[in-house]
Amino acid sequence: MSNPRPLEEEVYDMSGARLALTLCVTKAREGSEADLDALERMFRQLGFESTMKRDPTAQQFQEELDNFRQAMDARNDPISCAFVVLMAHGLEGRLKGEDGQMVELENLFEVLNNKNCRALRAKPKVYIVQACRGEQRDSGERVSGGDILMLTKDSPETIPTYTDILHVYSTVEGYIAYRHDKEGSCFIQTLVDVFTERSGPILELLTEVTRRMAEAELIQEGKPRKVNPEIQSTLRKRLYLQ
Repeated sequence: MSNPRPLEEEVYDMSGARLALTLCVTKAREGSEADLDALERMFRQLGFESTMKRDPTAQQFQEELDNFRQAMDARNDPISCAFVVLMAHGLEGRLKGEDGQMVELENLFEVLNNKNCRALRAKPKVYIVQACRGEQRDSGERVSGGDILMLTKDSPETIPTYTDILHVYSTVEGYIAYRHDKEGSCFIQTLVDVFTERSGPILELLTEVTRRMAEAELIQEGKPRKVNPEIQSTLRKRLYLQ
């Protein structure tokens, strides 16, 4: 039996501009400022032009994404990558704006896809969503061993509409997300730690984020809880940020 050939490593070109947009509802979300500070530090270290908007209404979530797209399409210099961070209260598939109205995540994701955003066509688009996705809580299952610590063709002429996208959710479908009143969310803080301290393809970094969060024990209302992020990828190449 012949040995399988290793995958050829094709990577995204990251020599152009890197842009980030963070939309965060801070109202009734204690700890949000700690997350914003951590994200600002991460984007600065990774060489992103970062824009942060606090307390958008549901309509403003959509408007800010549209403005972000228009600004990118109007640039003359090449863009390599875009990050969009969305932080708010939420339910599955929806976020709650500062005004209490809901916005559909799918409508936000549509704005930057390969069809709608010329500047990001075939470029990686990373969405980070810190929000609840339901009401369920995970108390975890016991496993043995280990301590639990706190906290197609070459050069195709066309590409599918929904490739080159990475969705990173703070929790799995149907479950709540956790946030500390002062220290921020376990998800954002862990992600920033890994992205600023480690190098490697982004999917491997996210595996490390998942591992760290899975080992952490969160206490809520006196009860231990477990939480893990969920990653959905249609990336066609490896994405290196460092």
